[in-house]
Amino acid sequence: MSDSTPTVNARLLLDAIARKKNEVGELERLRQFAESELRRLETELETLDATGRDPLLEPQHSTITIPVSGAEKVALFRSLFRGRDDVFPLLWTNRRTGRTGYAPACGNEWVPGVCDKPRVRCGECPNQAFLPVRDQVILDHLQGRHVAGVYALLRDETCWFLAADFDGADWMKDLAAFRETCRSADLPVAVERSRSGNGGHAWLFFDAPVSAAAARQMGCHLI
Repeated sequence: MSDSTPTVNARLLLDAIARKKNEVGELERLRQFAESELRRLETELETLDATGRDPLLEPQHSTITIPVSGAEKVALFRSLFRGRDDVFPLLWTNRRTGRTGYAPACGNEWVPGVCDKPRVRCGECPNQAFLPVRDQVILDHLQGRHVAGVYALLRDETCWFLAADFDGADWMKDLAAFRETCRSADLPVAVERSRSGNGGHAWLFFDAPVSAAAARQMGCHLI
């Protein structure tokens, strides 16, 4: 019994040491992150001109125009969030349970004798009449009449953009670190808060379709 006690105590001490080393490593990572954010903020402060405007938010070329009309805004939106044009999902909400989800927009949805939801899933329905992405669909989305999604993966397994989702208790810190990494790599990135308010998204848009596998691999390297 006396021989085993020192062994147990040694294991407990080794476990405690390992935990403390992990804590030290985490504190070091937080310090590096704080220093990186500090440098970024100081750089942004230096770029402010005498009028208080941020040149980083100003158009870099005189040829850039801000969309004004509905048609221009729709065109800009479609040029960024490009996916499959033959089908798109719509957000649905179950008023009884509060559950939400997305389903393909279908011209036969809930038509008696044709639509068998929820017994038959949309992807397995023989009466599919999926609706294409028209400008009115995007306009209704921008004006809040519905919430439309996008199927980013094209039929040839390429995509026009990459979206990174951040949630959990540290989502703001993680999103800021991702944005800083993108800036360091000279990659323009757009960030937004999620609909729930408890997370965020980062968007990287491509000039041409790229392999979805390559886009995913790039995202993993940035995180």
